[in-house]
Amino acid sequence: MTSPHPSRLKAIVKVMRLHQWSKNALVAIPVLLAPHALASGGLSRAILGALSLSLCASAGYVFNDLLDVAADRAHPTKRTRPFASGALPLGYGPPLLLVLLALSVGISVRALPLSFLTMLALYFVITLSYSFYFKSKLLIDVIVLAWLYTQRVLAGGFATGVSISAWLLAFSMFIFLSLAFAKRYTELRNAVDENGKLRSRAYQAQDLSMVAAMGTTAGYIAVLVFCLYIDSTSVSVIYPQPRLLWIICPVLLYWISRVWFLTHRGEMHDDPVKFAVTDRQSWLCALIIGSVAAAARFWPF
Repeated sequence: MTSPHPSRLKAIVKVMRLHQWSKNALVAIPVLLAPHALASGGLSRAILGALSLSLCASAGYVFNDLLDVAADRAHPTKRTRPFASGALPLGYGPPLLLVLLALSVGISVRALPLSFLTMLALYFVITLSYSFYFKSKLLIDVIVLAWLYTQRVLAGGFATGVSISAWLLAFSMFIFLSLAFAKRYTELRNAVDENGKLRSRAYQAQDLSMVAAMGTTAGYIAVLVFCLYIDSTSVSVIYPQPRLLWIICPVLLYWISRVWFLTHRGEMHDDPVKFAVTDRQSWLCALIIGSVAAAARFWPF
């Protein structure tokens, strides 16, 4: 008889959603954009911050999956999640949750500033609040999701001691709001019940056009914020050749528009961030953006 332990381990890894850890690379953005933070060991603190936040996020996923077992079992794709499918017994949930939280807090206390621990606690509280309350509230749910992504950027600033500019905060909030709307659009398109409503959410089938309009608008506003940043006085502090950054704008416009075209066609994964991590054209866009930003910052013209 085959041992059940490998399948249990696989289910634990799946419920932790390790592929979602890529989102916490956002913690490194402040130190990568700061003029001299890399030379002061900021990158190592950013990596530790990302690891701590990833473990905390996994704890949140475990909690959310425990809470949503019934709804997930009725969902066309979420029913394959470990707790919903029975691959992982519900009794494994609480101990796993505590272990992940202990590791997350331990890294923060030992290696990072106290302010990061505050951000970590706030992130977990907002995550729980989302699971218990906000995810069923019209529009508030997507705003909270966008904030949780933006908070990763803020947490990176606290972890590395880098001040976060209003430009970065505004861009982050709008770009992640667009992706949060894309996530809701996909869920609404694929998982409405017989009454035309999205299960466990406050959206209805006729809201599709509104969700799409708000999502695309938020994405284009993010690009506009970036354009205004290029023309601001603060950009020259980091980029000696800021005019090169205009090349990034059409790339951002293309990527946002493509995300929404695929979402409208029903070809988007229910998690746009996961889609971006596995999509070749998204990687190509990221490579172009990174190369242009590096040229504007380091290329001696």
